[in-house]
Amino acid sequence: MFVNVNAHPGSKPKPLGQLGELSRARVIPSEFKYNRGTEIFGETEPADYIYQVADGAVRTHKLLSDGRRQIGAFHLAGDIFGLENGAAHRFTAEAIVDTTVRLMKRCSLEHVAETDALVALDLLNMTTSNLRHAEDHMLLLGRKTSLERVAAFLLEMDPRLTAAGVMALPMTRRDIADYLGLTLETVSRALSHLHGMGILGFLGQTQRQIVLLDRMRLAELDL
Repeated sequence: MFVNVNAHPGSKPKPLGQLGELSRARVIPSEFKYNRGTEIFGETEPADYIYQVADGAVRTHKLLSDGRRQIGAFHLAGDIFGLENGAAHRFTAEAIVDTTVRLMKRCSLEHVAETDALVALDLLNMTTSNLRHAEDHMLLLGRKTSLERVAAFLLEMDPRLTAAGVMALPMTRRDIADYLGLTLETVSRALSHLHGMGILGFLGQTQRQIVLLDRMRLAELDL
């Protein structure tokens, strides 16, 4: 289920980051709420919109022919996703938790970019950022050990999720495993190993709140 926030009187989308800057180019974003586990768009569907997470978290993934799931990226508050170089989406996007997403029509942005160099540069920067992440993820999957992968994941999430010294993960360990190309058990063992080494600590029963106690040693594992 999703709810169009713009359909409610008095509710207005607030600009956020790059997409907010683009919205000043006479393209007004719409805002939708998606319940946890709801599909935002599916693989092979027309890529008619560009999306931004206003609140919550989104995962983009592919289902392999044998039923396994490969998560390509986690998109958190402020992140832009769904920007494709073709006419269709290559991944499926789902809300990890209850999530608010802003949408802007791709054709409208492309039309503005034809005459506005700053908007064109923003779109290019977004595309370059997505490519850089894809390259880093390919290296992670192809050349790193399981412990190095988990360390790399924590280092990636640290600046994006840590507040007041605590990293609050919206994704489950199954999500993390499918992102890192590992089994659930391997991820759990790696996290327990890092805990035993004194590199991280857990808060709460779900252990989805993590305190990084030694970032330097964690970074050394991600060589």
